[in-house]
Amino acid sequence: MTRLETLVKNLGAVLGGRLAGTTVARGEVTIVVPAGEHLEVARALRDHAGLRFEQLIDLAGVDYLDFGNGSWEGRRFAVVMHLLSVAHNWRLRVRTFCPDDELPIVASVTPIWSAAGWFEREAFDLYGIVFEGHEDLRRILTDYGFVGHPFRKDFPVSGHVEMRYDPEQRRVVYQPVTIEPREVVPRVIREEGYGQGR
Repeated sequence: MTRLETLVKNLGAVLGGRLAGTTVARGEVTIVVPAGEHLEVARALRDHAGLRFEQLIDLAGVDYLDFGNGSWEGRRFAVVMHLLSVAHNWRLRVRTFCPDDELPIVASVTPIWSAAGWFEREAFDLYGIVFEGHEDLRRILTDYGFVGHPFRKDFPVSGHVEMRYDPEQRRVVYQPVTIEPREVVPRVIREEGYGQGR
């Protein structure tokens, strides 16, 4: 039995019905966990001797709006965690879909892995995903007065407001975006036989 097969077997034995799906692709295991089980599954992944995922490597938000050229029929927002077990030398991707597209909420995993704190703040700032139980959920990359969540697929490319330094007021001021939207069609020029060996 390979290491990946052992990991999949252990995940099934420990998590059982709490798994909404398991896939193995390109040498990586991904599990899908229902939002209501997110925190308890995280605790089991860290604490169970057969799994021992001691480290949270990364946590990010994902917006599935228009995924697959509009063929996606699932929930819009997901939280994806990448975990590492130093004890067993294996990795795992955990995907949890937020049950409400209008107000995406999922439990914070900061009680399990304290490193999640800044990652969750980033997902909140950029995607608007609320992490229930996070003790300091506030913006981390955008300005405190920023409107919206810039990594959402429906966020305008130019944004809503721009800021500039006003020398008369001697401070930074916000104003509506002054960029005119335009569509640029790239012009491609290639000589005949381009890319073919000569």
